[in-house]
Amino acid sequence: MSAAHHDVGGALPPHAETATLEGKNKVLGFWLFLGGECVLFGTLFASFVALRNQVPDGPTAQQLFQLDLVGLSTLILLTSSLTSVFAIMAMHRNQFQKLQAWMLVTILLGLSFLGLEIYEFVHYVHEGHTFSKSAFSTSFYTLVGFHGAHVLFGILWIGLLVIQGYRKGLTTVTAPKYYVASLYWHFIDVVWVFIFTVVYLMGKVGP
Repeated sequence: MSAAHHDVGGALPPHAETATLEGKNKVLGFWLFLGGECVLFGTLFASFVALRNQVPDGPTAQQLFQLDLVGLSTLILLTSSLTSVFAIMAMHRNQFQKLQAWMLVTILLGLSFLGLEIYEFVHYVHEGHTFSKSAFSTSFYTLVGFHGAHVLFGILWIGLLVIQGYRKGLTTVTAPKYYVASLYWHFIDVVWVFIFTVVYLMGKVGP
């Protein structure tokens, strides 16, 4: 299929993601969904902060965490947020092939992040930091694992969206889907910044 078919025969209207009532409703509804997600993550953060020092026996955060590895994961995930921005910029310029390419790069970076997180978890288990070892370990795996599940969901979502894009092209129907997927990806990146600060930095250098 040629690029001409993807561009639906002409330029899309400015901000195609909200050019129709359906698109506006999708974006508004998704912001409401993200509000609920904030409440869920807020609860998990509160639980972790309350339990992070409850380590009767077993490795502590200072003994476990390796900031160089976590820093690399953070860099990768923040870079993926930038590539999703480039994707939406390409969409606004009616550049379908660049939109798809940047979304694919976002997926690859997300997979790299998950790979590092799995490696990190395996290392922690070998160090005796299992899910049921302590209140600290349980709250840690629940919070960080919940975020990792969101990353995996985002990867699958964007992947299916890219496949659909090659079939249906870039239209005022598909543009809102790309846009809300990008919003979701930015959301999980912002959550990770809080995790990096509250879980890893405070755990490594905090009291």
